[in-house]
Amino acid sequence: MKILVLGSNGQLGHCLVDQFSCLEHQIIFTTRSDLDITDFAAIKDKVTQIKPDLIINASAYTAVDKAEVDREQAYLINHHAVANIADICRELHCGLIHVSTDYVFDGAATEPYIETDTTNPQGVYGDSKLRGEQAIEASGCHYLIIRTAWVFSEYGNNFLKTMLRLGVDRDELGVVGDQIGCPTYAQDIARCVVELSDYFEQEDFESQIFHYCGDQPCSWYQFAQAIFSCAAHQGLTTPAVLKSITTEQYPTAAPRPAYSVMDCRKLSSKFQIPPSDWRAAISGVIVRL
Repeated sequence: MKILVLGSNGQLGHCLVDQFSCLEHQIIFTTRSDLDITDFAAIKDKVTQIKPDLIINASAYTAVDKAEVDREQAYLINHHAVANIADICRELHCGLIHVSTDYVFDGAATEPYIETDTTNPQGVYGDSKLRGEQAIEASGCHYLIIRTAWVFSEYGNNFLKTMLRLGVDRDELGVVGDQIGCPTYAQDIARCVVELSDYFEQEDFESQIFHYCGDQPCSWYQFAQAIFSCAAHQGLTTPAVLKSITTEQYPTAAPRPAYSVMDCRKLSSKFQIPPSDWRAAISGVIVRL
């Protein structure tokens, strides 16, 4: 299978490079400097030239707060460019795996979201990602959409790396304790994507949305506790005091879902892919930093 990966310089993209490295598929990795998805004509020409069997879109506008003022760019990357990629996939009879987010939900639930639950994004980022999903579904291409959440890894900028940096600089740290979600290790997402890529070659293939995230819900405060526990065990500097604060005490430009836990049973039952063991992943990531 010939696979084209878009956005290979991002956090998930780096992990896809790692996970595909030992496989026999023909993989073409591209960064934004190689192939800008917002240049619709250029990407169509390039994809037509490559003729992949599958495109994995790991590129996205992920600056949640900045998106509130940089609306045009957020929608360009997360919606319009995705719609263009989906149309290209339909025309070339090429499969598409696209990564989306828990921010398509409003966070008002009290039990884990399933794939068919009503979406209601509260900010520009979530709305732009939802519109990208809808464009893929409307395109008529063969697709899999994977919604994930609270992504961390040894690559890029993420909550774990921010906590480790702040742990060195500050004796006391306050972290939001009233937002609940599921941390997800990007290498686990990449492994999930690799396994799902073979599904496109099966006769029973069906385009659909899957949820994939961490196996245990927690707050950002509890996530930070787990990070600092592992960091201290490995001899790193951690804050003397870690406090749980409220969302009101830490205002942000974009609203965050109060509860964004997602149910991964649909994916695990169909493909036997377990949710991400994020607690186990923390130590491994810290060792590699």
